[in-house]
Amino acid sequence: MRVALFVTCINDTLRPRTGQAVVTLLERLGVDVDFPAGQSCCGQPQFNTGYRHATEPLVRRFDRAFADHAYVVTPSGSCAAMVRDNFPRIAAKAAAEGRGRELAEAAARAVSKTYELTEFLVDVLGVTDVGAYYPHTVTYHPTCHGLRVLGLGDRPRRLLERVRGLTLKELPGAEECCGFGGTFAVKNPAVSVAMGVDKVRAVTGTGAQALCTVDNSCLLHLGGLLARQGSTVRPVHLAEILASTEADPAPAGPAVPGGGAAGGAR
Repeated sequence: MRVALFVTCINDTLRPRTGQAVVTLLERLGVDVDFPAGQSCCGQPQFNTGYRHATEPLVRRFDRAFADHAYVVTPSGSCAAMVRDNFPRIAAKAAAEGRGRELAEAAARAVSKTYELTEFLVDVLGVTDVGAYYPHTVTYHPTCHGLRVLGLGDRPRRLLERVRGLTLKELPGAEECCGFGGTFAVKNPAVSVAMGVDKVRAVTGTGAQALCTVDNSCLLHLGGLLARQGSTVRPVHLAEILASTEADPAPAGPAVPGGGAAGGAR
């Protein structure tokens, strides 16, 4: 099987090792991974800020970039939700404004092939044990887009529960938003920080060594708050845990600048 990696902006610029971890993981499972160079932003910042028309070229670009692939896999619940939930909305608005069906056709193709990483592993590959080893205590925060828009359910937990050496700690108030919300954090910084502080309090209360999510945007927000408090809890993307093996385990200590280690990724 051959898939395309949609790495997303935050991963590409701030946490590139997450993308490397996805490649390491999928190749270990026998999947060939391509990285179409034509990919760019999914348009979520523009769309969330009210610039719908400015998002339309990015829908078309997504369609062109991944035209040769039946599966597009992304380590971001947020960006997967943008494609699957908002691309059709953008296209429907364009059609209602009398600008044809071209955008709707592009959106439909994108929706049909785009998978968040845990969806692809569990639903397409049919695996929950990916051969990972991560000998640390972890708590999992289900991010808003993954939880409420994609409906990831227990997929991430099922994968974490099969990681050898990993102890999974329940996160109190897990379904409460961390406060990042993309442009929400910029427009409402005080509220965003207050929500993040509540989440961080719950995280540290678990005694976990690492905080795991399927979105590095939320991890950047929470990781910054943890760092300001001098916490040793490591923010780590689920892909980095799943890519970790006994031969090359990912650490659980404080993250290094530029985004933590992806076990096995080079």
